[in-house]
Amino acid sequence: MVTELIILFIISYIAASISGAAGFGGALILLPFVVNIVGVKAAVPILTIASIFGNTSRVWFGRFELKWKPIIYFLLTAIPLTILGSYLFTDINSKIVKICIGIVLILLVGYRRLKIKKIVLGEKGMLVGGGLTGFLSGLIGSAGPIGAAFFLGLNLTATAYVASEAFAALAMHLTKTVVYSKYSLIGIEELYYGLFIGAAMVLGSWTGRKIIEKISRDKFIILVEILLIITGIQMIWTA
Repeated sequence: MVTELIILFIISYIAASISGAAGFGGALILLPFVVNIVGVKAAVPILTIASIFGNTSRVWFGRFELKWKPIIYFLLTAIPLTILGSYLFTDINSKIVKICIGIVLILLVGYRRLKIKKIVLGEKGMLVGGGLTGFLSGLIGSAGPIGAAFFLGLNLTATAYVASEAFAALAMHLTKTVVYSKYSLIGIEELYYGLFIGAAMVLGSWTGRKIIEKISRDKFIILVEILLIITGIQMIWTA
């Protein structure tokens, strides 16, 4: 058990370092490992608790570069649809949803790389992105890459992008925690695991912050796009 926890802590730290640099991905990397330890049903609430710590630390590290206007527009639709998705969480078969998300992520990167006629979504785009991300986050536990893709389209600095996306994600995770608690999906064991993983994610977020301070914007964009593609393939494969 001790060895298992040490391995989980190390993996959580690595996952948080990646998500701290790219703005997403920590929960998706951790999900299969946590599922092997506690099972599918408990894994999502545990990662929701852990993600609160990871996102809070990312917000804190980039607090001076938060972009409030797109965050507010994003959350206007994200919060209510996160609640709706969370209520449906216990009844939905998420396989088809995960496959669809994986395909969309790959297509989004292809769209950006091919430079097809650019559609500027602006504030309305964040309303769409928030609703889509919130609903899917509540429904299947994690939709961070979808939200990340919308924030990436705002052409923010690396720190502003990571912190702003993290603030939006934090609000959604807090919302899910309330709903999951109402349905008794979060017990003492889930809380302990969530706090344990969360501690590792705070350290990883600090490491991720140091990474983005040392790379250029172009390299940062390429890093995020590569991780979006990997995440898309992973979601399709594991569905």
